[in-house]
Amino acid sequence: MKYIKYDVKERIAYITLARAEKRNALNDHVVEELSNYFGKAEVDPEVKVVILRAEGKVFCAGADLGYLQQLQKNNFEENLEDSSKLKDLFLKIYTLKKVVIAQIQGHAIAGGCGLAAVCDFAFTVPEAKFGYSEVKIGFIPAIVMVFLIRKIGDGRSRELLLGGNLINSKIAMHYGVINWVVEEDSLEKEVYNFASNLISKNSAQSLQYTKEMLSNVQNMNLNESLDYAARMNAEARESKDCKRGIMAFLNKEEIMW
Repeated sequence: MKYIKYDVKERIAYITLARAEKRNALNDHVVEELSNYFGKAEVDPEVKVVILRAEGKVFCAGADLGYLQQLQKNNFEENLEDSSKLKDLFLKIYTLKKVVIAQIQGHAIAGGCGLAAVCDFAFTVPEAKFGYSEVKIGFIPAIVMVFLIRKIGDGRSRELLLGGNLINSKIAMHYGVINWVVEEDSLEKEVYNFASNLISKNSAQSLQYTKEMLSNVQNMNLNESLDYAARMNAEARESKDCKRGIMAFLNKEEIMW
């Protein structure tokens, strides 16, 4: 059974959670399919931007109940292997060579909110709720914590992860969990327009280099990060995209990427 739909149109890969009857909850099969499709989009030369979206009224309700029951029977090694797959998925999305936009049409809870956190941009609707409720059931938001602290800082992360309470879309935007709140009837259009602008106005090579640096510089001290930045700067200058872009700029020509 397929839990994810994949489609490519106008240089956009649409990865769609398709378990509306289960509120698009996560299990090992969903995680595996998501990972496979993000990997497919990353190497597809016809794809420049990826949009993660979902069917139904809920974006993602976190872990599937049946899946949680199954986990109770696992030993430590089995749970570590399973947990590592979720870790690999989050890391793949976070470090993907192409921009990832979350189109969040409904609630994003626990692992679902984790998916939102690892995307580069996130659009949502006024009615959506967000939160990491793991501590409410004796679990911990372990993997998403690593990414959330990077995204919104220690203080806000403590509030969300230790409190375990849901917040509305406006607060989620204020905290930096998501970027924009738009009305439901314009969500798809707003996300498409934003993606299309990235595709036509921004160099794919520059987007890739910038994402790579954003992931790496936070692990370095000041001198290391500056040396790394200088090397990346020099490497970018030798790229075809940079030469093409500078030539167009100097000639006052509009460039379409």
